[in-house]
Amino acid sequence: MKYLKTFICLFIVTNLSGQTFTNYTTADGLVDNNVSCGTFEGNGVIWFGTQNGISKFDGTNWTNITTTTDTALVSNTITAIKSMANGDLWVGTDFGVCKYSNSTWQCFTSADGLGDDRIKYIEQSLDGRIWIGEYDGLSIYDGTNWTSYNMSDGLPFGGIQSIKFDNNSEAWMGSGFGGLIHFDGTNFTIYNKSDGLLNNRVNGIAIDSQNNKWVGNSEGLSVFNNQNIFQNNYTQMYLLPPPDTLNPVMDLAFDSRNLLWVGIYIDYLLNGGVAMYNGFSWVDFNMSDGLIGPVITDLIIDDQDQVWVTTSSGISKITNVPANVNNLKENDVTIYPNPSNGTFMIKNSTKSGYNISIKNIGGEILSSLNIKGNTSQINLPHASGIYILEINDGSQTFFKKIVRN
Repeated sequence: MKYLKTFICLFIVTNLSGQTFTNYTTADGLVDNNVSCGTFEGNGVIWFGTQNGISKFDGTNWTNITTTTDTALVSNTITAIKSMANGDLWVGTDFGVCKYSNSTWQCFTSADGLGDDRIKYIEQSLDGRIWIGEYDGLSIYDGTNWTSYNMSDGLPFGGIQSIKFDNNSEAWMGSGFGGLIHFDGTNFTIYNKSDGLLNNRVNGIAIDSQNNKWVGNSEGLSVFNNQNIFQNNYTQMYLLPPPDTLNPVMDLAFDSRNLLWVGIYIDYLLNGGVAMYNGFSWVDFNMSDGLIGPVITDLIIDDQDQVWVTTSSGISKITNVPANVNNLKENDVTIYPNPSNGTFMIKNSTKSGYNISIKNIGGEILSSLNIKGNTSQINLPHASGIYILEINDGSQTFFKKIVRN
């Protein structure tokens, strides 16, 4: 795993231990290693959609459903899957969407009122309606009737790839080419690059407890606040050697500790992994840490805060990841030698994450970084003189003076 360095003159030595990777493939009972999506049902049960059918895992046993074992399933190529509040399972394919209830399938196509048979995403709103993101638009099912929307209704070109609901039960959707879409039940409002979004291809959305919208797109992560105003962008959650710094986000989700998990896949490098943000700093996990493969397709977080990562090579379950978000105290941080000839060691007696800004005596920020771990090294390439370190752990700020000989 790697921790994010925000400028090249800094070298951070740190370690996060404790996390465990458990991998699953066809050798364990999975129906196919090319897994596209997943959903947590509850009571330890999780469902996965693959390129060759559906797998159900109860923590011990695998149960597989394909067009061979159940001829009512319209296709083995599963593009979306969602377990509903009443226990029904909805499954999307390129040939329509199917509901699996009490071991019986009921399938819907455009002939039944679905807007488009090519399904990309499935979600349920608090009122129980089923929302279907499609290649060409959006369909909503109220249990009896379908209502469909497309470009003629105000949706941008590119279909719907992700759907989430905010604290007001209003929908936020990701378009394949048109940006972030807010739907209040009547009107569609579009947010794109002109509003601060890094890229208009939105692959995933997460909404935190403060109603901030975290928007994963093909160039990184964009954040809009609870007033729906652009706040900031993250482009290097998953650390790559320069000049390859692009971080296309495939999916993202918050766990119960408000840790943000982001799945990243850089297809032109065949490189990818998972990044976790604790509010102060990023740490990433890849195949060298135990992740089963680089082609990340989906993230599912269960009620035990276990992170299930679906890939084209199988499934990884990440457990026992420490959050390390205890508040930092001023006396916890010591800097030595001070003065120095340009190399300073920062020792932290806790394992809290914190941010440092290096300022000159006039208050100008020269560089910034995120630190996580006990000991870090800063190489200060600037001229001799007095500098200020502004240290912030998200809840408080204090200052340390350093002197470069």
